[in-house]
Amino acid sequence: MAREDRQLHIVMFPWLGFGHLLPFLELSKSLARRGHRISFVSAPRNIQRLPIIPPDLATLIDFIKFPLPHQEDLPPDAESTADVPFNRLQSMIKAVDGLSEPMAKLLETSSPDWVFYDFPSHWLPPMATKLGIRSAIFSVVCASFLVFIPASSDSFDLHYETLDDLTLPPKWMTFPTTIEFRLHEVKKMLLHIGENGPRLTAGISGCDLIIVRSCEEIEGNYLNLLKELHGKPVVPAGLLPPSVQERDGDDATWREISDWLKKHDKGSVVYGAFGSESSQTQEDITEVALGLEISGLPFIWVLRKSTRLSDGSPWVLPEGFEERTNGRGLVWKTWAPQLRILSHESVGGFLTHCGWSSVIEGLQSGQPLIMLPFFADQASNARVLAEMKVGIEIPRDEDDGSFTRNSVAESLRLVFVDEDRKIYREKAKESSALFGDRSLHGQYVDKLVEHLISNATE
Repeated sequence: MAREDRQLHIVMFPWLGFGHLLPFLELSKSLARRGHRISFVSAPRNIQRLPIIPPDLATLIDFIKFPLPHQEDLPPDAESTADVPFNRLQSMIKAVDGLSEPMAKLLETSSPDWVFYDFPSHWLPPMATKLGIRSAIFSVVCASFLVFIPASSDSFDLHYETLDDLTLPPKWMTFPTTIEFRLHEVKKMLLHIGENGPRLTAGISGCDLIIVRSCEEIEGNYLNLLKELHGKPVVPAGLLPPSVQERDGDDATWREISDWLKKHDKGSVVYGAFGSESSQTQEDITEVALGLEISGLPFIWVLRKSTRLSDGSPWVLPEGFEERTNGRGLVWKTWAPQLRILSHESVGGFLTHCGWSSVIEGLQSGQPLIMLPFFADQASNARVLAEMKVGIEIPRDEDDGSFTRNSVAESLRLVFVDEDRKIYREKAKESSALFGDRSLHGQYVDKLVEHLISNATE
C-alpha cells in the first residue's frame, strides 16, 4: 500500500461541551469519508445525544462510552456542560481528568496513529508520546483567540502583569489587530479559567500538531503567528460547515417551527439563541427579552427550560412578556433545529452569543449577526466579525458588562430597519460564499490528511 493510501486510526477525545463535541464529530465524519477509522470517546449520554451518523460512515466511526467519575457537586447524570451551570466548569474538568486511566488503556490496546484532544486534557500528550502515538490538539476556537494565550509559562502573570494588560493586544502580536478584550470580559475569564492558565499552555505545548477549525481566508495572519509562537505545525481544518440534512433532528419540531415562520414576511424574523452552555444572568435574560419586545420585530428565541443561569438558578421571563408578544414572538423552550431555522427565508438576522459553531451556521446561511458575546473566544470572534461588517455588537458597559433593553432594541433595528442595514446584509451574503464553500473547506481536510499520514509513526 502506498503511503498516501494508508488508512489511519484516530482517537477523538473532545471536551464535554456540545460546542466542542459537534465540531469533533464533523471532523470525524470528514476523515471517515476519506477512508480513515475513528474512535470517538465521550460519556454515554453525550454520545446518545449526538446526531445520527450517515449509514455509509457507520462502519468507520466507533463510539466509545466512558462514564464520568462522580463529583460531589455535580448532578449524578451530568455528562456535558449543558447539564450543569456555568459555575461548575471546574468540577467538569476534574471529571474529565478522572478519565486518564481508561484513556491510557484505550491507547495502549488500540495503538492508534493519532489522538486528537481538547484543551482541558493536558495530561494526554505525554501519555501518547510514551506509547509512541502522535497527538494533536484540535481547537474549535479561532486562532485569533489562541494567540492571546502565552506560548509557555507557569502563570499568566509572567506575561500579563495587570488587568489592563489583558485589554490590549499582547506584546508578541506582529501585525495590527482590532481585537481587544473589554475589562468585564477579562474579569470573567480570570474568574472562570484564570487558574487553568498553565493547563491551557500545557495543552498546546505538549502536542505534535495544532489543528484549528479555521481557514487562511479568514485568519491567515493569526494562523501564521500561532505557528511562530509555538514552533510547531499549525494546520487549519477548514470551517467544517454542517449540512441541514445531517442536522434534521425531530421532524415534528421542525414542522411546528416552520408553520410559525411561514406566517411572517421574508427576512423579517429575528432568530435568537445563545448556545448550549449558559453563562447568562437573570438580568441578561430580562434585558434581552424586553429588548426584543421594544424592537417591535417578530422573533423566535430558543431558550430551553433545562437551561440554568450562570449561578445555577432557573431563568424567568419578565412578567407578561409572552402574552404581550404573542403571535409576534415565540420563545422555544426545547431543542430546535438551528441550521434549518437560519436557512428559512423568513429569518433576517441572528441574535447570537458568537460561539464559533453558531457563527459558522449563521454566516453559511447568509444571516447578518447581532452579537452579544458572553465569554472568552466569543468576544474575540465578535471583534473579527464586526471588522468584516457582517453584523454589529450590542454595546455594553466596559467595566461590568451590563447592557440595556434599549441597546438590544436599537441594535436589532440597525440590522433590520435602518438604512445602514444594507451593508450588514450585503456583507453577510458575501460571506456565505466563503463560510458555506464545501469544496474549499474539503480541501483543507485533504491537506490535513496529507500531514497526518506524512507524520504518523511507522
